[in-house]
Amino acid sequence: MGHFRFLTAGESHGKGLTMVIEGLPAGLPLSEADIAPDLARRQGGYGRGGRMKIEKDRAEITAGVRHGRTLGSPVALWIENRDWVNWTEKMAVEPVETEIERVTRLRPGHADLPGALKYGFDDVRNVLERASARETAARVAVGAVARRLLAEFGVEIRSHVLSIGGVEASVPDPIDWDAVEASPVRCADPVAAEAMVAAINAAKPDGDTVGGEIEVRAMGVPPGLGSHVHWDRKLDGRIAQAILSINAFKAVGLGLGFEAARMRGSRVHDVILPVDQWQGRPWRHATNNAGGIEAGITTGEDIIVRAAIKPIPTLAHPLPSVDLDTGEEVLAHYERSDVCVVPAGGVVAEAMVAIVLADAWLEKFGGDTLEEVRRNYEGFLATIGPRARSS
Repeated sequence: MGHFRFLTAGESHGKGLTMVIEGLPAGLPLSEADIAPDLARRQGGYGRGGRMKIEKDRAEITAGVRHGRTLGSPVALWIENRDWVNWTEKMAVEPVETEIERVTRLRPGHADLPGALKYGFDDVRNVLERASARETAARVAVGAVARRLLAEFGVEIRSHVLSIGGVEASVPDPIDWDAVEASPVRCADPVAAEAMVAAINAAKPDGDTVGGEIEVRAMGVPPGLGSHVHWDRKLDGRIAQAILSINAFKAVGLGLGFEAARMRGSRVHDVILPVDQWQGRPWRHATNNAGGIEAGITTGEDIIVRAAIKPIPTLAHPLPSVDLDTGEEVLAHYERSDVCVVPAGGVVAEAMVAIVLADAWLEKFGGDTLEEVRRNYEGFLATIGPRARSS
């Protein structure tokens, strides 16, 4: 990533979250209203915990935009943590005289132990505050900005839930995206959605959590993003890294993903259709088993990304663990948490796909202004027809 770059800073119970985005062309229409819907979607979904009742996330644009359009300079965003008022002493920047209780009971499956070992901490709060999924609010805000750029060129990014707690959905074709957003678990199959809610309800009184799978689809993406020439320019690799960087995400596949390993090649590879069957989009395929990317380059078909989310490791009925101070057996630490984050996980995954695509878009079509990017994009589209016809 080098054309659309971003950094986030902030702790879960600190004052707030800071984001700096670099690489946006000048002239892109951008307002806080473009970011708000995705932040609200991230806070939704059945199975969320009490923190979502406290925070009503709003991203304030503090730099890089004037009179509704980007300036070509870095864009800065700020999200306030409303819960900070309850943590002013525990999370104070300056030293405090009060003795603050340390967190030493390690949670299996969380960053507690590896983070403490890596950075030499004797208080796990120094790890868990940044390792918290609260940071994903910042990524969703950045992803909304990336989505705003892509929307100028007709790219749309959606997600839906494939499974929760072992309950699998039957995916309709086409997907009713309005119905997905109306579903409490963001599932396109209403029958499965009811069973998913039941699975979440069954886990809660047991003090347990459930995971699942999500799918992200990026539609309207042209061919030619990414590259085959270097490992770190392959778009599928960049998407995979971005998805697996999200808290609790443990596996990712494009198109058929792991299923392709169990099939013959004649059933896996997407047949390229002749020109009289393109229906307005060049180089159409009969199927899209590749998930819109071949050899690290987009094909012009929808990008389809599937990912697995583990049950989150903070359990109301804690697992046996050990104490960081003594190494002796204790019950793991517990803080207010969710039972299921899968519906929200899809929204975060959308954001990361949008960020990767915005970076690849500016890599391919970049310019100093939005209109220059548009000219470069339209000029490329004029060159991608059959070679004998376009020469």
